[in-house]
Amino acid sequence: MPEPEAQRRYLALFFPFLPVDRRARPGCNAPDSAGDDSAPLVLVEKVRGAMRIAAICPEAHAQGLTPGMMLADARAQVPQLGVEPHDPLADLQWLERLADHCDRFTPLVATDPPDMLVLDITGCTHLFGGEAALVAAAEDSLARFSDHVRSGCGDTPEAAQALARFAPGLSFARPEDGDVVLRRLPVAALRIEEEVQTALIRAGLKTIGDLAMRPSAPLAARFGEDLVERLDRLLGSADSRIVPRRSPPALRFETRFAEPIARTEAAMAALANLAGQAAEALEQRGMGGRHFAARFYRSDGRTFDLAAETSLPMRDGEVLMRLLHERLDALSDPIDPGFGFDMIRLIVPRIEPMAPSQLQLEGGAVSEEAFAALIDRLSSRLGRGAIRRFQPRDTHIPEQAALTLPAVDLPAPEPWAAPQTGEPPSRPIHLFDPPQPIEVIAEVPDGPPHRFRWKRQQHHVVRFEGPERIAAPWWKHAPGKSGLTRDYYRVEDARGRRFWIFRHGLYDSERPDPRWYVHGLFA
Repeated sequence: MPEPEAQRRYLALFFPFLPVDRRARPGCNAPDSAGDDSAPLVLVEKVRGAMRIAAICPEAHAQGLTPGMMLADARAQVPQLGVEPHDPLADLQWLERLADHCDRFTPLVATDPPDMLVLDITGCTHLFGGEAALVAAAEDSLARFSDHVRSGCGDTPEAAQALARFAPGLSFARPEDGDVVLRRLPVAALRIEEEVQTALIRAGLKTIGDLAMRPSAPLAARFGEDLVERLDRLLGSADSRIVPRRSPPALRFETRFAEPIARTEAAMAALANLAGQAAEALEQRGMGGRHFAARFYRSDGRTFDLAAETSLPMRDGEVLMRLLHERLDALSDPIDPGFGFDMIRLIVPRIEPMAPSQLQLEGGAVSEEAFAALIDRLSSRLGRGAIRRFQPRDTHIPEQAALTLPAVDLPAPEPWAAPQTGEPPSRPIHLFDPPQPIEVIAEVPDGPPHRFRWKRQQHHVVRFEGPERIAAPWWKHAPGKSGLTRDYYRVEDARGRRFWIFRHGLYDSERPDPRWYVHGLFA
């Protein structure tokens, strides 16, 4: 029988004064305050033509100011008030940076804007000596980013969030103790609209426990189904999971340091050890990686990323390190260890089956693998979009018959249609984009070209082949409308030069005077 799934645990981190804390940190690009530094600070924004408070500092909160207040009312209540504009985009970017920092505790991190993070810490607590130790490590690590961090742990994301907002810092040895505290929280912990909160309080339902003792059907009928759904998720009656910012990788390897390492060479050596572990794990699974990403966690909270992609599945640790070194040398902003890295992580987000490579009889390596290795090195050095490969498409429109995509995105080129033996190519090597207009003289309006003028030169057609009729894709046009038909001709002029030209539109039935274009040149 399959083993039962472990009880999931979540850690919520609440930053009640995040906008103000952000402005107090170096490097946040906040404008200098022109007012008294000792005065309470509020951040304001215009709402429906009026200035309202969007965020406050702890001192302003202590004097009774709250977000949503009119600025005029706040100044009447606190005359000495510092006022600065609110920047929600910068706050969101700061929250993302906090989430990057929390990747060191678990790869499953979700943001809950504007002021909260939720971490799935299931199976991670033993790395820190237990859940309480992990929470303490997270709070201590985030202290350099924010002076005010509140935490809460629960069996559901909603429970952890409610505890972080309304009962921060509590530790429960038994799950039932946490459930008791949850039931004592006010109904505002459900994060419902203020009108619903007021209606519940007027009905005598002031706490989560008051709601939990009532049947679901009457609650849903009177206050809405959303209330019952939120209550079930909070108490664990309904399954609830977070949506991580990044999908869980197929494989993950990391190393932590008791003392931060302050040399890039030492960090790369530690990464080489992780690359060896990844190669061994991939070989045991009979798989290969297509994407490898390393992240260096600096002790001051900054993170640096280094990634490599391969065009074919690969599991050679030495080859991976060569690609990562190529990528490192190509960075315009080199990795700065600063006060040192305290953790390095290597993930393999994408793996594919990989059979053992077959050597040729004379002992040479398979040419496809050598070519793929060259593509990988050049892509790492020049950028993933610099080396591109043609990919055929299932379409009869000539200029859409092939796309150029990054070579590392394609496992192998698809076969191209080979021309018949002894027959000239049906398509030219060089296509003009867009096709170039020409002036054509034909014996009859819908007949083959007799002479044409292109780039101020006259070309007398001595041989031609065609037409090859290509209809427009009718399914891409509006009902009742269709594109113009093309009649292509392969022609040769008196000097032996060969052109691929077409008439755009059928004479009289589609256009009274169809235009002609040269679309390509044959070698």
